[in-house]
Parts: sequence; C-alpha cells; structure tokens
Amino acid sequence: MRALQRLRAAFGADPPERRNSPPAAGALDVDHLIRLRHLSLRLEATRAPPRSSLPGEAAHRRRGRGLEVHDVRAWSEGDDLRHLDRNVTARTGEPHVRAFREERERAVLLVADFRPSMVFGTRRVLRAAAAAEVLALLGWRAAREGRVGLMVLCAEGTRLTRYGRGTRAMLAAIGALAEAYREALSAPAREDPPLDALLEEADGLAGKSGALVVATALDAEGAGFADVVERIARARGLSFALIADRFETAPPRGVYPYATSGGAAGWLEVGAARPAPDEREARLRRLGARALVLDSGAAPETTAMELKRLDD
Repeated sequence: MRALQRLRAAFGADPPERRNSPPAAGALDVDHLIRLRHLSLRLEATRAPPRSSLPGEAAHRRRGRGLEVHDVRAWSEGDDLRHLDRNVTARTGEPHVRAFREERERAVLLVADFRPSMVFGTRRVLRAAAAAEVLALLGWRAAREGRVGLMVLCAEGTRLTRYGRGTRAMLAAIGALAEAYREALSAPAREDPPLDALLEEADGLAGKSGALVVATALDAEGAGFADVVERIARARGLSFALIADRFETAPPRGVYPYATSGGAAGWLEVGAARPAPDEREARLRRLGARALVLDSGAAPETTAMELKRLDD
C-alpha cells in the first residue's frame, strides 16, 4: 500500500470525475496502468487453460531437459551417463541417474520501446503509451505466476528494473514506465538507436529461464535484427506486441504536411488504395518468435482480448 501511495504522489492520481475515463492522448496515467490489474483478473475466468508454464501463457516448445531435479532412479539402457548421481551410485553400488523437469516458476522480462519514433500517435494515445498498456496487462498476469522485470529502450540506451514477485514488482515496473515515458516526451528529437543491439542487451540480462515480451513498432530494426530474433527465439520464449497507429495501417486519403527529426519537411500524398497487409507479424513468426499486431487506438478491454492470440 505504501508503494502505491508513493507512486500516486510522484506521478499524480486522477480526479474522481476521470476515474473511469481513458487516458488523454500523450499521457501515461499511473492509476490507469494499476487498474489494468483488475481487467486482467476478470479475463482469468474466460481464457483457456494454459498450455505452457510461461507466465502470460505464451505457448512455446520446451527446450532442453530443465534444471530442476525431479527424481533419482536406477540407470537403464539409453540414459545419459552425464546425469549419473555419484552419491546414490556410491551408496547403493548400482548406477543411478537424476531425472529433470521444467522449472515451476518462470520469469518474464517486459521490454518497452520508448525510442523517439514511439512518441507518435493520431488516435487515443501515442504508440509508447499503448505499449505501456500492453506490458501492464501482460505484466500483471505474469506477476501472479512468477517473477517479472522491466527493460525500457530509449534514445540513450536501456534502463533495467530488476525481477521481483507479485504486486510490489509490478508497481515498481509501472513507476519506471511512467518516469521513462515522461522523459521520452521531453527528450530532443534524434534518430532511434538500432533495435537489434538493444534486444541483444535484453537477452543478456533476461536470465537463463526468462522470457522476453517486447512492445514495439519495429522502427529502426538494425542490419542484424533477423539474426538476433532467430537466435533469441531458439533459446527462450520471445513474443512481440507490434504497436500500430491507425494512420499507418489505414491512412485516410489526403495530403499531409510532415517534418522529420533530421530537418526535412514537405507534403505527403496518401491515395485511396487500401494498404498492403502488415507483413511484420508473419515475418517474426517465421523467425520463431510469437507476434501480434495491436491497434494503439483500441481500448484496453479490446487489447486484452486480442492478447489471447499470442497463445495460439
């Protein structure tokens, strides 16, 4: 409770008349992210039983033999001699091997892309704020079943909030999200650092059994992005929530002024032709990761229901 009070004191709480209203465009509301916990709880009764021990139900193929010793039994033909239990073998005079199983408790590292390109939006919220909502929904679910941590990707590099358990861990993550988002809004315009290098750093800090859940728009991927994703996906659970603004997926016809961080400016003409289907999700799935395109203008209730598709 004290942690919650400190969060509200630092970042402000909604006045009573706005408690049930969506956050204003460009704002990241701490109370709003905290309330998503109850939305996640309400969805518990409607989602299918998990096919995986991974918090967040990101279904994945089990890799390796696990690290938790489950049993010690007599050796039989075909058993790996590297798993011999020397103590039991010496005590009984017969070879015994250790049997392993997947660890009961899993860890999830939430990765929030707050690089300059994410500070953009034409609908309900900016893409960065939508990414924070997605990670809050998944984080509350993960915190109930294991450990959760946070890494924020920003123009200066990365920021890490260490793994923790339960409500306290999620409140710490939400506070870090709010602080990083506020700084991203006021940061000077600059080019995005490449995403591939930042993902490699996240992979190195996720721990042996941690899964990565990345909320991003995939801007400035970097030359080695495909190789990095494929390698990480082979070693651990890797999921992408691809945040898309409606202007990107279904732009209205017209002529629009634009300006870039490099100083270029001009006019962009958008025709009536229907945009091509988003290939990013399919490409990431081909690389072995799980991926889902999410509309930044959708309400959190809609987003929560869409997130179930990450389990398919």
